[in-house]
Amino acid sequence: MRSTTVPHRVLVGTTLCCLSLPALAGKADDTLVYASDTEPENVSPYHNNVREGVILSHLAWDTLIYRNPQTNQYQPQLATEWHWVDPTTLDMTLRQGVTFQNGEPFDADDVVFTFNYAVSPDSKVVTRQNVDWIESVEKLGDFQVRFHLKQPFPAALEYLSGPTPVYPDQYFQKVGLAEFSRHPIGTGPYRITEVKPGEGVKLTRNPDYFADSPLGQPKIGNIEFKVIPDQDSRVAQLMTGQVDWIWRVPADQAEQMQGMPGITVASGETMRVGYISFDAANREASPLSKLEVRQAINYAINRQGMADNLVRGGSRPLYAPCFPAQFGCETQDVVQYAYDPDKARALLAEAGYPDGFEIDLYAYRERDYAEAMIGDLRNVGIRANLRFMTSAALLDQQRSGKTDMSFKTWGSYSVNDASAFTSVYFGGGADDLWQDPQVESWLETADTSTDPEVRRENYRQALARISQQAYWAPLFSYSTYYAYTSDLNFTPYPDELPRFTEASWK
Repeated sequence: MRSTTVPHRVLVGTTLCCLSLPALAGKADDTLVYASDTEPENVSPYHNNVREGVILSHLAWDTLIYRNPQTNQYQPQLATEWHWVDPTTLDMTLRQGVTFQNGEPFDADDVVFTFNYAVSPDSKVVTRQNVDWIESVEKLGDFQVRFHLKQPFPAALEYLSGPTPVYPDQYFQKVGLAEFSRHPIGTGPYRITEVKPGEGVKLTRNPDYFADSPLGQPKIGNIEFKVIPDQDSRVAQLMTGQVDWIWRVPADQAEQMQGMPGITVASGETMRVGYISFDAANREASPLSKLEVRQAINYAINRQGMADNLVRGGSRPLYAPCFPAQFGCETQDVVQYAYDPDKARALLAEAGYPDGFEIDLYAYRERDYAEAMIGDLRNVGIRANLRFMTSAALLDQQRSGKTDMSFKTWGSYSVNDASAFTSVYFGGGADDLWQDPQVESWLETADTSTDPEVRRENYRQALARISQQAYWAPLFSYSTYYAYTSDLNFTPYPDELPRFTEASWK
């Protein structure tokens, strides 16, 4: 990570110029205001799949296990002990003396309810890939539970330390999902006090947060999440002290902001990967049904140019649907499609499209990135039309078979295992648009084997075939630029999870 605060210089060409810098109000009000362009369609962690929802989840809820981001060691959180009875049976001892933010005591009933609810067909969970390895959870005692797995799943502890928070069974069953999303309750270090769709979420420090939490006690009294769709508006509000923290700042803006007094800019590579998915695999009339066309698109995209000139800040080209640091991201046999427009044109001609064709490219974020891809595609004769919409709308369109190809991103819910990426999109689930039986077989073995070498070998074979068949066009890793008031102590992490519980005022 790189963090800089450098002397003032004049800014031009953006809304940053001509703004005065009053004293920032966050420290005075003990309220950290952070802003982003996207909001979760539902603040219930199991019912949204955007990064902003992940942030709120880690503020308001706890998980059974905590993974220390500096050591990657697992530590007790809501569970104090765990052991494997056999490869498909995991027993856990739960922490006593913890209460939910409404005073409801935490015990085994909450864990049993949460996970059995999450895996039930009627729960409407949108992050099912995070729990579909669980068959059921059984209560052994007031503070003892047993997880029954569908089959061996060596990444279980990783998932239980990440995208699997625990809900209060009595409260949730009393009020239902709709009311829970308006007035959510967890055990976490902050309590959500207000949810305003289209505007944001307010949180206040939980005074009864359990003392032995590995997160520690939060130092800032209040947190407010503001939805500000326009990038220039987010920057302007940071400059005028209405917002204390923003992220995903475009590289050119971030580099200009480094010269502003009272502002700190930090950047670094994250686990998030940008990609183009080819959604029309089963449509006979689509050009994307032809391997040569999919390969041509891979050759047409200037990954290195996008990483160097658009994303910047540590971004690098990627060629496989996984992040290099994840266990199982074995890319030694993955095809690395070089930027080669001439080869792309030749492949299009070979596929029967010497004059190219017209197609839609769907996207929900970074319009400028999508427009750069469209430029690369038009350079080889593919006339792509941008269809820009919200993340939720695009997911619905994609799962309904109404998209051609889509520019999307995936951050793996910060899970350091390829099952959280490759298997989500190629393991036969709802988002697997190709349903390749051979790939699915390799991934099932990789996801379930207790032998690390067997896992690696099967991920290697699956990733090789995915690239050879050009089922996707993986593009680049994301680097994230953060900009925040210099009054704030804040540490970015590569897993793209802002840990506001660690933040403090200077």
